[in-house]
Amino acid sequence: MREFTGFVKGINLGGWLSQCRDNYNEEHYNSFITEKDIERVASMGVDHVRLPIDYNVIQNDDGSFIESGFKHIDDCIRWCEKNGINIILDLHKACGFIFDDADYCHFFSDEHLQDIFILLWEELSRRYGNRENIVFELLNEVTEERFTQPWNRIADRAVKAIRKIAADTKIIIGGIYNGSVYGMTLLEKPYDENIVFTFHCYSPLAFTHQGAYWVDRLPRDFRMTYPGKTEDFNRISKTYFGNDFDNEYANLGEEYINEKYFEKLFSTAVQIGEKYNIPIYCGEYGVIDLADPEGTVNWYRDINKAFVNLGIARAAWTYKKMDFGFIDEHYKDIYDELIKLL
Repeated sequence: MREFTGFVKGINLGGWLSQCRDNYNEEHYNSFITEKDIERVASMGVDHVRLPIDYNVIQNDDGSFIESGFKHIDDCIRWCEKNGINIILDLHKACGFIFDDADYCHFFSDEHLQDIFILLWEELSRRYGNRENIVFELLNEVTEERFTQPWNRIADRAVKAIRKIAADTKIIIGGIYNGSVYGMTLLEKPYDENIVFTFHCYSPLAFTHQGAYWVDRLPRDFRMTYPGKTEDFNRISKTYFGNDFDNEYANLGEEYINEKYFEKLFSTAVQIGEKYNIPIYCGEYGVIDLADPEGTVNWYRDINKAFVNLGIARAAWTYKKMDFGFIDEHYKDIYDELIKLL
C-alpha cells in the first residue's frame, strides 16, 4: 500500500462552500473561512485540507458555471500554497445527489445529470489539474447499495474525462453506505496508479453522533462516553438502530472498543490498498461537540494510533462549527491535545 504523500493528516473545511443551509451567499463565503483561518490550520501541524464543495456554488443546473464561486476556491488554494498546505477538492453535492437527502438521488439514473457532473469535472480539471498540491475527490458519500453499479460506471466515465485533461492528478473515489469500508470492496479496479480509495469513520455512531438532531433514531438526550465494552456498544446500537449497523462491529472479536478495534475495522481497507498498491484515505472522522471531552480525547487517541500503525492518511471533520468544530468553545480545554492526535 502506497503512502498518500503530502496528504497524510489533514482537516476538513466543512460548512464553507458546502452544507451552507440557508447561507449560499457571498456574505457567508467571504466570512466563514478567511486567510487567517488557513494560517491557523497550518499551525495545527496538518499537511492538507479537504475542501467540500457543493456543485451549486460553482455550477448552475443547466451546466453553466458560476465564476464568483470559483473565486473562493482560487482564494483557498492561494492561501494554502502560501502556508505550505495541500488541498483536496471534494465534490460534496452533485446536481441530483447529496448524501443526506434520500429523495434527492436522481443523479444515478438520469444521464443528463451525469453529463452535468462530467462537465463540472472537466472544468475543474482545466482550472486545477496537473498540480501536485491539488487532489480531486469525485463525490462525497454515495449512499444506497442500489447505486453501486451506476456509481462504478459514472466514476469510470469521470476519471476518463479528467485524464484527457489532467493525466497525473490524483483522484479519490469512495463507495456506498456513506463511504464505508465495505463500500470500498464494491469499487471497480483502479483506473491507474493515481487513484486513491477512501472511506469515512464515525464509529461507534452512538458515541460520535450522540444527541445529533439529524439522527432520528437516537434520542436527543442520549449520552455515553468512550471507551467501553464492545457488548455494551453493540447492545446500544441494536436498541436504537436495529440491525442496520451490525457491520459497524462486524464480529471483530475485541472485548473493548479501542485501538485494536479500529485496526480490525480498517483491515479490509488496508487489504484493498495492498492488493492494488494504492493509497487509502479516511476523508472524514470525528466526534460531535455534545460528547464529553475526556471521551473525545480517548476516541481520537485510539483512532489515531490505528491510522498511524496501518499507514492510513486522513482528514478530521471539521475545522469549525458544523457540530464538530475543532476551534469551537466545546473543545477549548482539550484543543492542544486534540491537534496532536490528528
